[in-house]
This record gives sequence, C-alpha cells and structure tokens, in this order.
Amino acid sequence: MTTPYGVRAESGKISPMSLKVGIVGLPNVGKSTLFNALLKRQQALVANYPFATIEPNVGVVEVPDERLSVLAEIVGTSKIVYATVEFVDIAGLVAGAASGAGLGNKFLSHIREVDVIVQVLRAFEDKEIVWAREGTTPTATQFGGQGVDPKSDYEVVTAELILKDLETIQKMKESKTLRENGLEKKRELAEKLYTGLDAGRPAREVLSSGEEWKLATDLYLLTMKKEIRVLNVSEDDQRLKEYSGEEVVISAKIEAELSELPEAEAKAYLSELGIKESGLDKLIRKAYETLGKISFLTAGELEARAWTIESGMKAPEAAGVIHTDFTKKFIKAKVCTYGDFVAQNGWKGASEAGKVRVEGREYVMRDGDVVEFMIGS
Repeated sequence: MTTPYGVRAESGKISPMSLKVGIVGLPNVGKSTLFNALLKRQQALVANYPFATIEPNVGVVEVPDERLSVLAEIVGTSKIVYATVEFVDIAGLVAGAASGAGLGNKFLSHIREVDVIVQVLRAFEDKEIVWAREGTTPTATQFGGQGVDPKSDYEVVTAELILKDLETIQKMKESKTLRENGLEKKRELAEKLYTGLDAGRPAREVLSSGEEWKLATDLYLLTMKKEIRVLNVSEDDQRLKEYSGEEVVISAKIEAELSELPEAEAKAYLSELGIKESGLDKLIRKAYETLGKISFLTAGELEARAWTIESGMKAPEAAGVIHTDFTKKFIKAKVCTYGDFVAQNGWKGASEAGKVRVEGREYVMRDGDVVEFMIGS
C-alpha cells in the first residue's frame, strides 16, 4: 500500500534543511539596521556607538517565492509556507579580535556556528555616525576617525579570521595525537593550511580537493566558510540599480524604510527609485545560491509550501526533508515542472496533458519541481 505525501509533515518529525547566515563586519557599518529590515521589526538594538550588539540576535526570515501564491490559488488553499533562512546579527569586530580585542572571542565563536558569512562593508558617508576602523576598546579617541574604505575594512575582518585559523592550525600541529597516531595526511594538510594562511590566503582557497576538505571538516576553520560581500551604500548611490553578482549592493536605510511599508507601497517606492528588486531579496537569493540550495514545491488543499534541499539531492533524500521516515519508505515521486503545473491548472490538468512524470529513487531533484511523494506504509 502506498500513500501520497508532499502536502504537510507531521509535527515533530520534520527533517529541517538548516541554513544559517551570519552578518558580520566592523562596528557601525549597518549590520543591525540590515538585520532589523530582514525581520521587518525592531528586534536588534540599533545605536550609534560600537558594540551596540553584544549577544547575537537571531531571526528566521522567509525566502520570497512568488510561485507559492500562484500554486495556492490553483489548489484553493489560503496557507502558504515559505522556505526560511536563519540570520544571525553578530557583534562588530575590530583589529586585534583574534587575540581577544574588543569582543573578539565572542565574535569569532559565534561565526563558527553559521553556514555562510555575510560581510557588511560600509560604502556610505555620514559624519553623524562614528567610525570604528582600529583599536581594541570602544572609546571616543579610538573610534572617532572618519573615512570610507570598504576594501580596507574587508581586509581587516578577513585578516582576523585568518589569524584565528592560524592559531587553530598551530594547536593542531602541536597535538600529541596528531604526532603519534600515524596521521600523515592530516599532518601534511596542517602544514599546507598553515603556509597558505600565513601568506594571507583563506582556507577555502588553500584546500584543493574533496579529500582535503573532508580531512579539514573537524577543524571548523572560520575561513573555510563561504562568504557574501554586501556593500551598504547611501540612498542615492547609483549602484543600487545594478547587481554585478560578485557583491550585493544594499542601502540598509532604504531597506529599513521598505520594511515598514505595506507590500504594494514598498513595490511602488522601489519603482520610484528605479530599483527592480529589494536588496534583501537579492541577499537571500545569493545566500541560497552560495550554499547550493534549491527549493522543491508541494501544493494541496492544506498548504502550498517550498522545501529547501541541497542541489543535486535525489528524490528519496528530498522526501526525507518532509518527514524523517520518508527516505526509507520512498517508493516513487509524481513530478511536474512549475511551469507545466501552472499552465495546466493543477495536477488533474497536468496529468491529462501528459506533463506529470513518475520518478524513482535515482531522480535528481530540480528547483521548482512540484512533487507528490508516494510512500510505503
């Protein structure tokens, strides 16, 4: 006997696909303002002095997906469940953080817990906002200087992450376990990493093979993490109308204003500014792409929902994201592309038009697949 699933999961048995993004940078570059805009409410403390954020603020943000409202209308449901991303607003970092300056140790420990790093870089002038380029404690003399240099700021943060990783590798090299247990490949990797990091290269640029990445997994190096660079610009910066793909350009101030508006007014405001898409939408999409995530969709009377999975995941593993038991009980999957599902007005029309495929255990899921899994009892 088989039962179709793909509409909902039983409470307590969902297997979540976690995606945690850490927002980092020097103090007063707009991290908390950006975070508040992401949450669409004032959850983080925004203040005009360094270290306004001490403990990391955490918020779960819905990933915008216009496909879901279309699916919901087709299947006649009012409930929409979006994929989510967890954003963490982490305390500002200063030069010397790797050796404990400022809130360095707290900052670096919180970075270890995220999947991808978003470095917010100040690219706007504002004489009213104090600047934190150098120093070890938040005093007026150390943080009073002005100047905008996102490249230099990026180098400061990256250098601190590299220094902390060098400390980790040095401890590894000195480990008696590593010296005495015949872990030759691990020792060679430690030497390679130390040499690369010492030359100013992040670990992700030093590791050159799948085997090396696997060996380095338990080191939890900060510079192994993928990263996204965000330029926080002024409201009238022309770069807001462009998107190179290398960096995400955002005006945190505009995003904060948009977050207070109803959806229709927010869209009108963006149109007036000549901006096609919210910077936050760009950032969320970039986080998905950076971590190799895609979404498959389910649609039924109870809900229309997006599920986050790894790109390249096969159907049984994707079923397991809906319910932990579904992977081993998977039999087959009914699959329709989003475009065909919409064009044929749902499952019935798509089936009659020959647009629904029955896929087995080796099927590799694609972004936008509308799916109903057949599960054994």
